[in-house]
Amino acid sequence: MTARGLRLTPFRGLRYAPERVSSLAAVTSPPYDVVVRPDGLRELETADPYNIVRLILPQATDPADRHGKAAETLRRWRADGVLVHDARPALYVYEQRKGELLQRGLIGALRLTPPQEGVVLPHEDVIDEVVADRAALMRQTAANPEPLLLAYHGNGTRTGATAVIERATRGAPLVATTTEDGFSHRLWAVTDPAELARVDAELSGHRALIADGHHRWATYLRLRAEHGDGGGTSPWDYGLVLLVDTARYPLQVRAIHRVLPRLPLDKALDLLQRAGHPGGASAGDGPDAAADDGAPFRVRTLTAPLERALAELERTPGTAFLLTGGDGVFRLLDRPSPALLARTVPAGRPAAWRELDATVLHSTLLDGVWQIPDSSADIGYLHHPRAAVEQAAAHGGTAVLMRPVAEETVRALAEQGVTMPRKSTSFGPKPATGLVLRTVGDAPL
Repeated sequence: MTARGLRLTPFRGLRYAPERVSSLAAVTSPPYDVVVRPDGLRELETADPYNIVRLILPQATDPADRHGKAAETLRRWRADGVLVHDARPALYVYEQRKGELLQRGLIGALRLTPPQEGVVLPHEDVIDEVVADRAALMRQTAANPEPLLLAYHGNGTRTGATAVIERATRGAPLVATTTEDGFSHRLWAVTDPAELARVDAELSGHRALIADGHHRWATYLRLRAEHGDGGGTSPWDYGLVLLVDTARYPLQVRAIHRVLPRLPLDKALDLLQRAGHPGGASAGDGPDAAADDGAPFRVRTLTAPLERALAELERTPGTAFLLTGGDGVFRLLDRPSPALLARTVPAGRPAAWRELDATVLHSTLLDGVWQIPDSSADIGYLHHPRAAVEQAAAHGGTAVLMRPVAEETVRALAEQGVTMPRKSTSFGPKPATGLVLRTVGDAPL
């Protein structure tokens, strides 16, 4: 056993009492950063008065009161028996299934380690205001309301943690529900000391990649620095995670799209042309200009359904993006000018990083050409392309639709200590929020 490997600790899960809610599916939600549209938030809030979104995305007239409201809501739900602690500390086997897709992993309280030890590998930068918001929420509620998703490479065989997981699934689950997206969710508790020891023996020799939840991980580290001693004696030295062996259960990787609500598409295209012609001359003969005539990118017009436009983006070699104002017309950008890339993309990083679509988007377009402020008011991040298109249309802005990055590229960069631009990837399926929570301080590990 190595002190520098993954250490997943049992905890007393806080779970919904089934008899107090309309259904378990009605009180769960996607992770907080996936619930971005106001109509999606309202739908969850009205699904059941105890929906978990009231804790992870609390609403208040005064924004400063939001986190206090969440803390009071959590206190009341516990006092009323809506949320109840399990009697014994456990690791929780979590299964998600939809059609042929099957994912299983372990939910536990992970011992937090300093970034320099390389036990948990981030691959994206974070937005400080989001970390501050999540920290305020967890600080006031004294809880980890939803697990982040970690991926590690086991030996791919049914031994160690995988064997423990599969033995647990032969028994009756604590939780079984199916959510509106068609995923079935089941949860089992592992409390047997021998089984827990088998998990610890395997995981302590591994490190993990953050697949989803960089802001929650940064929040855990911030709160540990505030409250913990780093020696594992404080409950703030731990954070709630779902750990998946991707050698056994590979994750899916999808793109995260951008919405620029304050940049109309015609202005985005005009600024792009001017970047190739500082004197003000038009870049080429029209909107389908190619980069070899002096334009910073080749720009092609696609009048096609969203699915066909995305398929064309996926087939395009090299750096490429789709731009739209939500009117059913797309602009496919590719073939960036080498001279423009040399001026805008930072040197001194691996070629794999410099050639990422997200790197070129942020360094060249957002920073260099469009000069978009790095704030949540100016750049929105959405997981679903249709939602991004709809938001761009609603605000008169521009949606930038992206392609996913291969997991091998993500892991290779993370192992070199190189982080990608924020929100470069979306690993999944993501755990449903609300199946099990972890409180900090008043329920011992």
